Amino acid sequence: MSAESVDVARVDAVLDARNTAAAVRLAGIIADAQLDTAGSPRKLPMDLFPDFDPVMVQAVWERALVVGVRAGQLMRAPRFYRDKLHRLQGELADAAYASMARSSNAVLTGPTAFPELHAVDDEEARGH
Repeated sequence: MSAESVDVARVDAVLDARNTAAAVRLAGIIADAQLDTAGSPRKLPMDLFPDFDPVMVQAVWERALVVGVRAGQLMRAPRFYRDKLHRLQGELADAAYASMARSSNAVLTGPTAFPELHAVDDEEARGH
């Protein structure tokens, strides 16, 4: 594809949509890591940390670190954690955390959830 024949608007839209799909998957991994490190959906409301005193800020930092490390582990190879990720997604759904469950579901569905985003430059739409 030459520079003169590039449909910038189409490429922009496709790349923006790919970024959005990646963000949804990342949100799902964070939701899974958050639940996995909290241990129970009942403990998720405590992760909101509505106060801002220094003790609370430290608690937030420590919690974010644990979730971030776990998210990194899960993100590195979600296929190796397929059973755990399905279980976590199910726990979120069963506990009525519907939005987090939808994000979590995108972790394993990935490109198959957005096949139209993987057909740029006339390539075949493909799963993961």
